[in-house]
Amino acid sequence: MFLQKTIRKRAQVQGIGLHSGAPCILTFVPAPAGAGVHFVRTDLPGRPSVRAHAFNVTATGYATTLGGPEFSVATVEHCLSALSALRIDNLFVELDGPEIPITDGSADQFLQALLTVGMIEQDQPRKYCSITRPIYFSEGDKQAYVLPYQGLRVSVTIDFPHPAIGKQKFDLDINEQSFAREIARARTFGFIKDVEELQKRGLAMGGSLENAIGLDETHILNPEGLRFANEFVRHKALDALGDLVTLGLPLMGHVVLYKAGHDVMNKLVRKILESPDSYREMDLGAGLSESTKLRTDGW
Repeated sequence: MFLQKTIRKRAQVQGIGLHSGAPCILTFVPAPAGAGVHFVRTDLPGRPSVRAHAFNVTATGYATTLGGPEFSVATVEHCLSALSALRIDNLFVELDGPEIPITDGSADQFLQALLTVGMIEQDQPRKYCSITRPIYFSEGDKQAYVLPYQGLRVSVTIDFPHPAIGKQKFDLDINEQSFAREIARARTFGFIKDVEELQKRGLAMGGSLENAIGLDETHILNPEGLRFANEFVRHKALDALGDLVTLGLPLMGHVVLYKAGHDVMNKLVRKILESPDSYREMDLGAGLSESTKLRTDGW
């Protein structure tokens, strides 16, 4: 928790793109201390890259997309959520196309790939974005705010006018173990009527019941059912954790969301960055004795 981290060696996740339906390969690559998290398009001349940062978000409809003037990387939130839970500070995410593999619609395959290769501490201290005063954003009936908190906690409420979803709430302190147990396997979901419309526009061509929870007007269509009774709101927490990585620093705070999707999360993160009087960058190791570090390392 005191030093920055990257992974020990390369790790790979393969699958298809949600929108193209085409095969795609993601490779996690160790990065030096202080580098941050960058997505690299290895299929393009010059291997252009973009940092996972709120000001590089170019679209938030149905997913979070990062981009530069000539390229983009879509659906970054699922793999980023695993980085948030594991507190990985520095990483190159190489892609052979414009989309992250959708895998099974959750973050589990990304988490397992990272855990398999393991992490290593680096020689620079980790700085946290520690919230000191509440920061609030609202848009219509959507609300998002973050409060001071000694750790990372998310409280999410969703409310869909669908008999299989309705109003759901979820609250959790986030660490590697709680994320793996309670969030990582929660899948994205979609309504058949929306998917049909998207496919007419050449989008969501890779969407299926193998990588999402599908719903018609009244029922869940997946024959295996849900992985959690409230899988829908758990996935929204997963998405939010991924979007938080675009803050550029690990957050120390309590994030409270009501009907907030990627668009509201991006605006909340931007508002945090634009509110320097409401947070401070903090090095948890500064001024602590070794004995104190050992006592607090379980946080």
